[in-house]
Amino acid sequence: MKNFYFIIFAFFISCGQKNPKTKIVIKTQLKQVKRFFSDDSFWNQPIAANVEIDPQSGKWIKMLELEPSKENFGTIFKKWTVPIYEVNEHTKYVYIKNHKLTKEQLKVWVPITTDCFKQGPDYNPVPIPQNSPPDPETDAHYAVVDWNRMLAWDMWGLQQMDDGSWESNTGMAYRLDGTGIFNGTELGYVNDESVHFHGPSRAAGVPIIAGLIRYDEVMSGEIKHKLSCATRFAAKQTFVYPASWTDGYVEGGIPEGAVIQLDPNLDLEQFKLTKEEVVVAIALQKYGMVVVDIAQGQPIYAEGLWGHPDKSWEGKLREWNHQGIDAIPYKNYRILKVENAINKGDIRTSLPSHKNVWLPDSVRTKLSELQ
Repeated sequence: MKNFYFIIFAFFISCGQKNPKTKIVIKTQLKQVKRFFSDDSFWNQPIAANVEIDPQSGKWIKMLELEPSKENFGTIFKKWTVPIYEVNEHTKYVYIKNHKLTKEQLKVWVPITTDCFKQGPDYNPVPIPQNSPPDPETDAHYAVVDWNRMLAWDMWGLQQMDDGSWESNTGMAYRLDGTGIFNGTELGYVNDESVHFHGPSRAAGVPIIAGLIRYDEVMSGEIKHKLSCATRFAAKQTFVYPASWTDGYVEGGIPEGAVIQLDPNLDLEQFKLTKEEVVVAIALQKYGMVVVDIAQGQPIYAEGLWGHPDKSWEGKLREWNHQGIDAIPYKNYRILKVENAINKGDIRTSLPSHKNVWLPDSVRTKLSELQ
């Protein structure tokens, strides 16, 4: 990790094609960057050149084009994402309590089996380094990794209480050299109930570090795994591997777990991307991105750098306003063939109190014409 060197290299956007349309030369500083999960993990597999596109891909892309904000897929890193902190045997371990839902929260989350969120097996205690804030928004996502022990911990809703103790809504511990896949049966998922009552911190029942755009890998010049994204148009109670659950609410929408690929023959030079955004775009062409959550838009998750004052996305990645990745229209994406869909999931988001807020009247009317 300490040996740095400069190199000039070229990215050829071919992905199995004989006549690549884009050649982008990047001068950058390289260092070896470890990737999460085993080499044969689903998350680390590039997309085959002869991959099948789902018959509904065109319909789903038209759904995305109904996005009321008029934004496309775009990287987010200022808020509503995940910070990652490295720990070791010297990091202080703490016990993190479960958050018990208030009466108001119980009305919103509609639990079936319990009145509190849950942490997964072998979660506590958790190494928490100093000066390592979670996401500043209410999601308060947070993750730590121990490369020596090859372990990761992630959580949703982490907070330190007034008495100095710690509390989180959820929490999972898992191997960094494992598959990066959770087993819903083993975790005891209950149909119609949120996955958060059973440990996972991401609504699709995947690790929150899976697919995250990490600063060090972008600066190394190459991302060698699938990315993760969310969508306003996730399917109601339908998901596919690698997802183990869903909180989608759109009838006939895009299943969580589906892989969305940027056209591998697309000429990237037309979008005036920074060299770091080119790295992201190439990963979207080579590996694609997995739908892992719902959102009021279509974010692609990049690492939150709040606890890393020596790192910054400024001038490297851009958020929204039709710049950076957001400048690439939906028509340039496609959704890979969805197979072995499972029809279960969280029902909470399908209730009118939620759905009517996330899907404005104008969008619901146009959606009905596509369904």
